[in-house]
Amino acid sequence: MSRENAYLKMLGASANMQWNMAIILEAKALEAEKARNWICKHVSFDAFDENEQQLRQSVQVHDQVVEMIEGIAKYNQSMVAMLRAVLQTDDENDSDSFSMGRRRRLG
Repeated sequence: MSRENAYLKMLGASANMQWNMAIILEAKALEAEKARNWICKHVSFDAFDENEQQLRQSVQVHDQVVEMIEGIAKYNQSMVAMLRAVLQTDDENDSDSFSMGRRRRLG
């Protein structure tokens, strides 16, 4: 398999992963909306005997949100590493011509 074909496969896999992540995030958004509605209606001062119980419940929800954000950040880092591998050139001249061509298009 040529290097170009390998890179094309990597980019195809990347596109599939991004599509799947979009579907997962859409489902997570719906789930978060339902959880938010439930929390706003059911989690109040009256629902807990002590402030410590309310604090524990709030921290638990917060931890779940932080875990999800950390997972998304790790996913994004892996996608960036894969794209860097695809876009990396073997020869400095290729890199210079790429950057100069890019500057011409941008400028």
